[in-house]
Amino acid sequence: MPRGIGAAPKKAGRAPKAHNLAEEFPAGTVLQDLYKKQWQLSSVIGQGGFGLIYLASDEIAKINDERASNHVVKIEPKDNGPLYCEMQFYQRVAKPNLIQSFITSHKLRYLSVPPYISTGRHMYNGKEFRFLVMPRFGTDLQKYLVQSGGHFPAKTTFSIGLRMLDALQFLHENEYVHADVKAANILTGFRAGSETMNEVYLVDYGLAYRYTVDGVHKEYKEDPRKAHDGTIEFTSRDAHKGVAPSRRADLEILGYCMLQWLCGKLPWEDKLSDPRYVADSKERLTGNPPLLVTACHPGPRPPSLDCMCKYMEKVNTLGYSSTPDYKSFRDLLRAGAQKAGLRDEWKLDLCTSFGASQAKTTKRKSGEAGVSSQAKKRKSPAKSPSSKATNAKNSKNRASAKNQQIKSPIRSPAAKAATSKSPKKKYPVKSPLVKSPVNPATKVTSAKSSRTPKLSPAKRAVSKTVAVKAKKSPMALPVPSKTSYPTNGSAKAVREKRIFEMPAATKLVDSKGSTPIQKRTVRRVRKVLAVQSDMSIQTSPGLLNNN
Repeated sequence: MPRGIGAAPKKAGRAPKAHNLAEEFPAGTVLQDLYKKQWQLSSVIGQGGFGLIYLASDEIAKINDERASNHVVKIEPKDNGPLYCEMQFYQRVAKPNLIQSFITSHKLRYLSVPPYISTGRHMYNGKEFRFLVMPRFGTDLQKYLVQSGGHFPAKTTFSIGLRMLDALQFLHENEYVHADVKAANILTGFRAGSETMNEVYLVDYGLAYRYTVDGVHKEYKEDPRKAHDGTIEFTSRDAHKGVAPSRRADLEILGYCMLQWLCGKLPWEDKLSDPRYVADSKERLTGNPPLLVTACHPGPRPPSLDCMCKYMEKVNTLGYSSTPDYKSFRDLLRAGAQKAGLRDEWKLDLCTSFGASQAKTTKRKSGEAGVSSQAKKRKSPAKSPSSKATNAKNSKNRASAKNQQIKSPIRSPAAKAATSKSPKKKYPVKSPLVKSPVNPATKVTSAKSSRTPKLSPAKRAVSKTVAVKAKKSPMALPVPSKTSYPTNGSAKAVREKRIFEMPAATKLVDSKGSTPIQKRTVRRVRKVLAVQSDMSIQTSPGLLNNN
């Protein structure tokens, strides 16, 4: 992880000793801590400035299951200093009982400080290494920040700021400062084999500093040899002068981080290779918080930046050895969170902000392709002239057929069959009557005619007149087009049907030679057919003259 960038030239005889990089241990290596507990190493999951970080488990049999590895081990050569400082911090401050006491007294759900587990030393290839056992965590916020387009929503920013403020207050009350707060040193939680997106933890205490000893604060003293210590874009103005870290420096660093998360960039980030330029920019802008906020976010100022402006003004009121009013700082951040619409300050919404930015990024990348695909959808495929003519002809036929249906309420059987989805079956006519000569004085239709269409009221009156005449004239009896005689299933009805369907020349006599059956049958036939007077067929005069 990036450390300081020295500005003052060093003398050749007093050059600092370079830190050694840690060798990579093979998977399965077993370490034994100061409490005689064994830890088996798995794969390397990270690399710091001077050491490596391994997955580890105290359950030797489950080391191949990465989800069972709920711990990590940080290893550095013994001669390196950063891990030693970190080990001292964990052993003195991050005791589980101290953390739990702070959580209870401040009514917190959790504290964003990892608890101390164990430490130890290990010999490998004739070299001695230090190691520190810590809980396993998830992804650092710097990765989420990059994937989110360089900034977080205001709700997420203030939620993280509140959790970092809790952690800094705990450190300060235990005589330590962090001095290197940034997104890369804030990790999400990890529990039961999965990442907990609503928990964040402040890690990497390699620059942690004990600002007071026995209740006495360190004196303000500028040392050019230690100038610009920390991460250059976030470090405090005191650090640029070589002054030892303090509580106000931690709060100032947190303010720079939140400004970057909200705005996406700090004003001096375009020239980080020049520490003096960065230091001068911070002196000029941070001393005037409204100017700093405007430089970070030109244009109309959202309510979230108003809260940050007040936050930086409160930082400027702190002295080097002053005890910050953490409650007032916390109230400012909560006010900004409420203005941003945050209801639960313990919910970070990292997944929501990351998913929305992913959608925007994907949309930007595929914008050109999306436009071309939409244009293709709007364009219809090219059609040949023959297909166009065929489609025009079919549409014209459909339109003409539709117009005919609208104009004429009476449709022929052929048209009805063509428009219906499932045409009715055509049954053959049973036993058609034999045609006989027709009296020209009567108007009788042919038996082959189809159904008579529905008649208008005037034509219906004419039809009734014809029916009355047919009753009086035995030569013109109207009969239905379907020459089937209605029966009720009785023997008498069947016999009458048989007589009705006989040819005209047939004589009906009983066994005695008389014709009572014929007379009764004819009279009954006349009566039935007179009711169905709207349709008629030619009737045999020979059959009717027997009446």
